[in-house]
Amino acid sequence: MSETAVVILNFNGKTFLEKYLPAVIKYSGGAEIVVADNASSDGSVDFMERHYPQVRLLKSNKNRGFAGGYNWALSQIKTEFYVLLNSDIEVTPNWLSPVLELMKTDKQIAACQPKIRSVFQKDYFEYAGASGGFMDKLGYPFCRGRIFDELEKDEGQYDDVREVFWATGACMFVRADVYHRLGGLDEDFFAHMEEIDFCWRAKNSGYKVMVQPASMVYHVGGGTLPKNSPQKTYLNFRNNFMLLYKNLPDDRLWKVLVARLFLDGLAGLKFLLQGHFKDMMAIIRAHFYFYGHLKILKKKRAALRQNTVSGIYQGSLIIAFFIKKIKVFSSLLPEKFS
Repeated sequence: MSETAVVILNFNGKTFLEKYLPAVIKYSGGAEIVVADNASSDGSVDFMERHYPQVRLLKSNKNRGFAGGYNWALSQIKTEFYVLLNSDIEVTPNWLSPVLELMKTDKQIAACQPKIRSVFQKDYFEYAGASGGFMDKLGYPFCRGRIFDELEKDEGQYDDVREVFWATGACMFVRADVYHRLGGLDEDFFAHMEEIDFCWRAKNSGYKVMVQPASMVYHVGGGTLPKNSPQKTYLNFRNNFMLLYKNLPDDRLWKVLVARLFLDGLAGLKFLLQGHFKDMMAIIRAHFYFYGHLKILKKKRAALRQNTVSGIYQGSLIIAFFIKKIKVFSSLLPEKFS
């Protein structure tokens, strides 16, 4: 049995497999490499069977989404560590060792990520993770190196190893026993923010989430759903509300949800004024999904712990970014981080 399994969940990502799988094989010595195909229709399975018969291939009979796909795949893989790796990630030499060595030093580390840079601008951080994920008090995710859509140039300013709030699902190292103990990813999320939900549940259970910038990978991003997709808007707003409802402590829950109702309404109005009618409707659909599934979400919340955890910025990212014009992580007041 290998100590580590690098698991690539693939859905119609044949072009990414062609381009990035060779480096994963080359630079992942000692790890088992698994491609879990989510019922692709682009010839991915045939490509893998023809060109990479040495790579373990799991074939799903349906598209289970990001969360369901990984839960299905990881239930069949027995290792100490999993690496959830997007098919659109370009790995680099020695990308595994620094993260695995860090996780071995402390069994309370449930998840960890490397530093993520952009494939297209290789000296800039990439949106989905940068150098570790955080969240503000109203539930808006951001990163060391990325606030909203503002990406920083990587000049080594965030190269320290530190505890964070969430690790990117694009390249997330996870302790296998903790993954299964916590029930894996929440399949109702389907895609987007399920990794934040997992990390929050881990932190609520007393575990740590870390970033190890000594390991670095490059990410394409938006490989499955483009940035301007109304479906992506729907999933982001819906899943963010689910995330908050499940994990916020009692004394914060309704204060935050009421504030977000107002702010989501403003976001919908902004989309309407910009002519993005489908995005506005996506926000409305997201909220109606939440109300319609509140009974289910209450059961999920009741089964979880809700604690005050580290990594939450006790200020408003909206005020910092849009009013105070703070565009870089290092300008946020460190004393406001819990």
